[in-house]
Amino acid sequence: MLRKVNIAGLTLDPASNTPILILKALEGDQAIPIWIGLLEATSIASALQKVNFDRPMTHDLFKNFIDLQEVKVLKIEVCDLKDNTFYARIYFSTPEKKFDMDARPSDAIAMAVRYDAPIYVDDKIIEKFKMEEGEYEAMDKSDQGKKWSEYLKKLSPDDFGKYKV
Repeated sequence: MLRKVNIAGLTLDPASNTPILILKALEGDQAIPIWIGLLEATSIASALQKVNFDRPMTHDLFKNFIDLQEVKVLKIEVCDLKDNTFYARIYFSTPEKKFDMDARPSDAIAMAVRYDAPIYVDDKIIEKFKMEEGEYEAMDKSDQGKKWSEYLKKLSPDDFGKYKV
């Protein structure tokens, strides 16, 4: 089953200065952090803030091209998580057919923002992140894993959007 989510915010990992995209389920309080690249974070943030550039960024260029081809973005699904890598699909439609493509979640979400397309996350991903308060165990037992566990445990909703990309 798929759950509709929204972009709760973009923040920066204080240790590595890597952007983190936070998706939050519309029903319930599950949040999914996805570490993304700086260029993709900039693309998502600029689209959310309706910033226009003199020259098109990559996602804008792709949108311009698919608009010329009369293609629409119907929805985005973050559909899997394997070995700490998220997978997504972009669903398209044309006057003749519907189809979907594999994509990195950051690219898919950058397109969803530009098309005002809904974003969904598969329940199996949400289940991996669903933890009862105080009842969790970090899978990564290394010092780095423990550091991340502590960092994520301390995040509050006020932290989301605290940093601008």
